[in-house]
Amino acid sequence: MNIDKMEFISWMERLFTRLDIISEQLKSSDKRQHLVDGEELLDNQDVLQILKISSRSLQRYRGSGRLPYYRISGKPYYKLSDVHQFIREGFSHPVQKA
Repeated sequence: MNIDKMEFISWMERLFTRLDIISEQLKSSDKRQHLVDGEELLDNQDVLQILKISSRSLQRYRGSGRLPYYRISGKPYYKLSDVHQFIREGFSHPVQKA
């Protein structure tokens, strides 16, 4: 089977166009998957990197209720605003100089 150069180029252009469409669909579905009420969700690895803590510490914070989380398909997720609030609550008050 022989195809000429123009037919091959046309076929490749259609293929790349379809791949671009699929890529955009995957990107948009990935964004929707990590948003709840318009807010970004973080998984364990994201929170561990932000807080620079061990996985055991994160488990303790979840268990004690200090860091709210949500289970989706058995996996814990955290709202970005909850993580920011947790960080704010962890700060000690500034020392007042007399």
